Amino acid sequence: MLQHIVDDFRIIDETDDYIVVDKPPFLLTHPTKPNQRTTLWKELCELLAFEIANGGQVSIVNRLDRETSGLVLVAKTAVAARRFGLLMQEHRLHKEYLAIVWGWPEWETEIVDAPLDRQGKHQASAIWLKQMIHPDGAPALTEFRVEKRFKKHGAVNHSSPGASRLPLPSRGEDSGEGKAKLHGDKFALIRAIPRTGRTHQIRVHLAALGYPIVGDKIYGPDEKLYLEFIETGWTVELERELLLPRHALHSSKLAIENGQQWTSAPPAEMFAPFS
Repeated sequence: MLQHIVDDFRIIDETDDYIVVDKPPFLLTHPTKPNQRTTLWKELCELLAFEIANGGQVSIVNRLDRETSGLVLVAKTAVAARRFGLLMQEHRLHKEYLAIVWGWPEWETEIVDAPLDRQGKHQASAIWLKQMIHPDGAPALTEFRVEKRFKKHGAVNHSSPGASRLPLPSRGEDSGEGKAKLHGDKFALIRAIPRTGRTHQIRVHLAALGYPIVGDKIYGPDEKLYLEFIETGWTVELERELLLPRHALHSSKLAIENGQQWTSAPPAEMFAPFS
């Protein structure tokens, strides 16, 4: 079994009210079970022990999946937590992500306006948390922009003007996520701008477009790879199918409307299979 090392997070910015950190992949944001050994929340509690002892707190504003790397905003006081929470509700905290996907999109920009719901509510699902596009789901909108198209050796620029909107599947129709055909040695770097904050939103919307994120065990070539991973851990066989031990998704920018903003470049390991 191949092993993965979780590096420590990096501090990007800090004030008396908040701290912004760059989370590495494989580090859980919040505990998922009692006595969780290592999580971002636990490490931040240890780092900010003095502040907590003097009435402070650790409130993670934008939670990232375990495998997603990048920027996380954390409130250090109750006042800041309320402020950031209100900004999120009013869609005034803007987020951008960078993702590597299989294939070369035929578009330069794309808007996906497709509601999401937990798949198990509407059809049989072996993965409890797996989401799907469904008309009864919560509104979800993501903007996508192609940053570059490339093969394993160098970038290729292809332009196609205009933007399009993804049609919704009819009630009960399989939206196709997790079944998209992979595209050999062609890949693209995509900038994703979620206008809502649904579970797995970027991953589901890209998979529905036919361009799943490299390394995505749930919405990539076959969800059975996720079940296999749970049983065996990361293996050479899984690496052959997925290329990366984590989905290639990075939180690259956080910006408060008319206020502060923070940026982070994707880690080198996200590009390792293509060099």
